[in-house]
Amino acid sequence: MKTPRLLLALVLAAFCPTTMRAADQFDQSAVPLEVDATDPALAKIVLLAGAPSNKSGQHEYFAGCALLMKWLKATPGVWPVMARDGWPKNEKIFEKARAVVYFGDGGGKQPFLDADRWQVLKRTMAGDTGLVLLHQAVDFPLGPQTDQVKSWLGGVFLKDIGCRGHWDMEFSQFPEHAVTRGVKPFAAPGDGWLYNLHFADKGFVPLIAGQVPDKSRSSADAKKHNGRAEVIGWAYERPDGGRGFGFTGADLHKNWGAEGQRKLVVNGILWAAKIAIPDGGAKVDFDPAELNQFLDDKRGQTERNAPKPAAKKPAAK
Repeated sequence: MKTPRLLLALVLAAFCPTTMRAADQFDQSAVPLEVDATDPALAKIVLLAGAPSNKSGQHEYFAGCALLMKWLKATPGVWPVMARDGWPKNEKIFEKARAVVYFGDGGGKQPFLDADRWQVLKRTMAGDTGLVLLHQAVDFPLGPQTDQVKSWLGGVFLKDIGCRGHWDMEFSQFPEHAVTRGVKPFAAPGDGWLYNLHFADKGFVPLIAGQVPDKSRSSADAKKHNGRAEVIGWAYERPDGGRGFGFTGADLHKNWGAEGQRKLVVNGILWAAKIAIPDGGAKVDFDPAELNQFLDDKRGQTERNAPKPAAKKPAAK
């Protein structure tokens, strides 16, 4: 007589609980992908989760976007749409999007730098759609596409003056702005940061800044400003009416456990989408167990930032 499947599963769970729990961490099947809004009255926000990258617990783009999708849904009238690997299979989800959020690798690895995709993004931004880039997503190679992104986002990281690294940071003071509404002081221990970016001359508002180790100042320009608090989060209002929001933290997945970080980023996304932010800020309820859900399976990965992206076509200007 064959052992019933349910009984077999219970036996395996009893003898291999750790293995079973680990497998559950990497199960992403419950996350709805590319489910478009059926009601045109809903404010659509497109979340582009980058491909697997770095070590476990770092660059958890898919799991991070799954959390952002949950928190955005808590705001009435908002419909977040999530796509994996940095770009949707169905590009129609960009239609009538109020904001596009990319949380993934940078340094020229942004999937939308591909020539055809770039044209899609340009058309989307032309309708004053908001743009949000998180962590390494703000890092671009020098070129005309970077100039265009800066005009949408209000700031970009370039190697000529930009610096990066990992260290503890604490944030206790925030300017009065819709994005900082309800944001309380928070700490982000050991996170990865990018700073000393190229920012727009007008329309740029620094929202969050902190002290960095002066030894991390690797560029000649940055070394001129020892002791200066460095901007790692900002808001930007474009001349065409569109908005941009950038935050260079969120390298470590565990730091989504800080309410201040959650509220700042979700507020920033809502603001970029021109959605009213409540007096106390966006609702960002959190269960610590959520940090162990929907992770990318990086077991056995030996190369940093693997897998490598597919070769891109030359981009059109």
